[in-house]
Amino acid sequence: MGSIFHKIAVVIKDPAIRKRILFTIGALVVFRLLSTIPIPGIDAENLSNLLAGNQFFGLLDIFSGGGVSRLSIVMLGVGPYITASIIMQLLTMMFPRMKAMMQEEGEAGRQKLSQYSRLISIPLAALQAFGFLALLQSQNVLPQLSGIALLVNILVITAGSVLLMWVGELISEFGIGNGVSLIIFAGIVAVLPTQIFQFIAQFDPAQIPLYLIFLLVAVVVVVAVVVVTEAERPISVTYAKQVRGNKVYGGVSTYLPLRLNQAGVIPIIFALSILLFPQIIANFLAKASNPTVADIASWMVTFLNDPWVHGLIYFFLVFVFTYFYTAVTFDPKMISSNLQKSGAFIPGVRPGESTMAYLGKVVTRITLVGALFLGLIAVLPLIMQGFTGNQTLAIGGTALLIAVSVVLDLLKKVDAQASMREY
Repeated sequence: MGSIFHKIAVVIKDPAIRKRILFTIGALVVFRLLSTIPIPGIDAENLSNLLAGNQFFGLLDIFSGGGVSRLSIVMLGVGPYITASIIMQLLTMMFPRMKAMMQEEGEAGRQKLSQYSRLISIPLAALQAFGFLALLQSQNVLPQLSGIALLVNILVITAGSVLLMWVGELISEFGIGNGVSLIIFAGIVAVLPTQIFQFIAQFDPAQIPLYLIFLLVAVVVVVAVVVVTEAERPISVTYAKQVRGNKVYGGVSTYLPLRLNQAGVIPIIFALSILLFPQIIANFLAKASNPTVADIASWMVTFLNDPWVHGLIYFFLVFVFTYFYTAVTFDPKMISSNLQKSGAFIPGVRPGESTMAYLGKVVTRITLVGALFLGLIAVLPLIMQGFTGNQTLAIGGTALLIAVSVVLDLLKKVDAQASMREY
């Protein structure tokens, strides 16, 4: 307990850490201010009806910090940038040259890929803005726009998404924590007061046992997220002895920590981005003049809005993206090569190909546990909603998972900054 208070004192007294924390808070305040600036010509009543009857708009509203419910200039949030990052990582997996560039050039290679992601996010934001505006016009939420008026609104929404991406980059560089994750976290936290007031307004004394069960599940989820996030699989590593003159070096044993959930909350964010995009397109095409296209799109909307179908697809995407992101970020071949170059080996395993295969096998097994956990937590609220019919429990698990994980990551980075300043 004393060390905790000591770290807090270091954080408070150190001007550099204070500056980073204040910059992060200021950037998040800017994000919240941007989310209150609406685009012109909104029919509030039709918008409210549209949001109330559509689950995926509720999800999008959560992760834009209420931007959809206000139709703000940052209604797309950081979704286009996340989608662009997914595309770049898929290309990295498909083209070995790009993967080699990232590994060989190190930080410079990663910065190049990040720059490509930023560039790709601009046309993606424009495309999503057009689809979203067309959908809102078809639902009479917005007046019919054409020509310059439509172009201006697309440019404003695209610029808002790019501006938010830039704010996230600034947080990562000059603040503390991952900027994109913190913006999503701020969006989740920002809608909590509204959800609490809605919960109080809809409070039913007859459902008190259900509320208590949900509270218990929430506590268990928080504990489970902390445990899984911090869990590691240690791999024993021994350094070979080296004789130099009259001295013997090496011979020490240590371990290589492999995290149970190496992907963090990234698979959840990826899955939501992929899941929301086809639903926006399907809702837009449902109002098409061609009856065949409209019928297919309407069937697709009905199919995707089914809670069980939505839950199964969501679970599958989270599971797949957990393996995908782990494969992108963890390279057994490179780790095996680095161990061999430093004169280290895993006891009972030959260096080189055998070590690479062993590490790949271990990571595949522990990632299975992490992927199942993330998928289960993501769809748990949907399962509860299916059994209870209570809309207020629809998003709890995903939002809670992201919020807890982001807070844990932020606390670690603040602690790292404090430890660095202390020494």
